Amino acid sequence: MIKLAILASGSGSNAEKIMEHFQGSTKAEIALIASNKANAFVLERAKKFGVPTFTFTRKEMDAGVLLAKLQEEKIDWVILAGFLLKIPEDLIRAFPDRMVNIHPALLPKYGGKGMYGHHVHEAVKAAGDTETGITIHLVNEHYDEGKIIFQAATKVTQDDTPDTIAQKVHVLEHRYFPEVIAGLI
Repeated sequence: MIKLAILASGSGSNAEKIMEHFQGSTKAEIALIASNKANAFVLERAKKFGVPTFTFTRKEMDAGVLLAKLQEEKIDWVILAGFLLKIPEDLIRAFPDRMVNIHPALLPKYGGKGMYGHHVHEAVKAAGDTETGITIHLVNEHYDEGKIIFQAATKVTQDDTPDTIAQKVHVLEHRYFPEVIAGLI
């Protein structure tokens, strides 16, 4: 059985869709939900599925505490689903080509430090783009620059707001992220 860990910093709607997808799977299991925020709602979502949770600080992550936990749990793949901290290089090296992230835009547009969530959708709107979407990519030592695995697009109209753009992007995330992960592993 392939063991997956999901790292998330917030609500965890993508994490929930991934847990739903792999529930009852004979191929892979979500073995851990880890968050850098003790009050992140993703931890409540994990309880609903009976998935163990782990919280840590940025300082602990940088000191190798998260890596040690992932190794202790014999994690095969790490999935970033709304995880907002930069991953330390030792953690990336421990999971070569087995760490995946989702970004709420069509990279290379609107990637990099500080470009997450609402910030991305506001930038798309401000630029007057007629489409946006999602990018699922491998994680490397630079924000949003790892090898692109999958992209899906949605139209943006003049009437769209950052909030409606976010809703359209969430539909793509929830539809494709679990499927792409399943195909990768």
